[in-house]
Parts: sequence; C-alpha cells; structure tokens
Amino acid sequence: MAYTYEYPHPAVTTDIVIFTIRHDELKVLLINRGRPPFQGMWALPGGFVNLDESLEQGARRELEEETGVSDVYLEQLYTFGEPDRDPRERVITVAYYALVPTDEIDIKAGSDAEGVSWIGMQELPELAFDHSEILDMAFERLSAKLDYSTIAFQFMPPEFTLSELQHVYEVIHRKPIDKRNFRKRILGLDLIEETGEDKRDGAHRPAKLYRVKDPGRIDIIK
Repeated sequence: MAYTYEYPHPAVTTDIVIFTIRHDELKVLLINRGRPPFQGMWALPGGFVNLDESLEQGARRELEEETGVSDVYLEQLYTFGEPDRDPRERVITVAYYALVPTDEIDIKAGSDAEGVSWIGMQELPELAFDHSEILDMAFERLSAKLDYSTIAFQFMPPEFTLSELQHVYEVIHRKPIDKRNFRKRILGLDLIEETGEDKRDGAHRPAKLYRVKDPGRIDIIK
C-alpha cells in the first residue's frame, strides 16, 4: 500500500508564455477559456500536470492540446504559488516561456479553449488567474536576456538577414539601434554564418542571408 500523508497536497499546473514578432509587434499566444473558472476570459495556455509526467512534459502536452503548438524551445521562468491564485483549489503553477518565428506556428484551438490568438503586448485584455503577473515577468526576463544572450535567435527562421535580426531587438526594446555597432557585435560573436545566398527586397540592394550555427542552443554573451 502506498504511503499517504495526513496533510493536504496542492495541485500543480504549468502555464506557458509564447512570444513571437508579427506585423512589427511583439505578440503573445493566448487562449479564450471555454470552461469555468474565468470562462470567456483570455489566459495563457496551460493546465494540470499528470502524476506520471514531468513539469516540462506537462507543459508541452497542455500547449499542444490547447493551441496545436508543439516542438518549441521552452525555458522555465518562475513558480507562482499564492494561496488564492486559483478559485478551485490550492494550485501552484510553474511558468515557462518560449520564443518562436510566426511562420513556423500553425495555431488552432483545442481541449478546453474556445479560441486561440496572437495578441499584441500593447493590446492585452484582462487575463484570467494571475496570468498578467506571469506575462509581465516573462517580458522582463526576455527584455533583460536579450542583452546578455543569443535568445533573439529563437525568433528567427532558418535563414535571415542581419536587418531582420536587428528588427527583433528594436521591436522588443521599442527603440532604434545603431546599425553599424549592432552588426559588428553580432558578427563578432561568431555564432552565425553566411548561407551563400542573398535576399532581395524590392529596389533595395540584395542582403546576405545568415543562419545560426547551433540553432538549438542559447549562449550567454557579454
């Protein structure tokens, strides 16, 4: 017989913040809840962790069930455990965040989600549970990590120009960046390489295409 404790156990959930850059704006993937509590409100994808799965397995399963999204880079963000954060019961949630290129994601609602959508960070509705707090922390982490790591590469398609990469930084920091200094810094890292191909954009000069040497890794840089 399995050992049982005399005190109650809290439930454990995972919530996932997925960012992308679309139409020159940082956006987050949200679901419209189809069930109580907070039915009809927007929320982060997520749900309860099964007893036979790890936290990350639970996060990936819920993400795919509610949005159709799979095979994305996930990084653990923080644990949220205020006693009243969920009206159903005592629930502790472990939050994750991810960054994806928009053109690699085909979203669709499923499970207990009535709808799923990319919503701009400047257009956020009121969110269910404490998801506004989770989202704020994820954005702060992303913004800070942009300056000391290669996390921005996670937004990029397999091939990209330096101007497209620079645009990621400018969208998130909401300010322009000096082109010459940016290119010197990025190329000096020796983490991307030329593909040998060019990209034409209207009447502008062709721009060199680059790729990340190790796309599955995030490096810490000075």
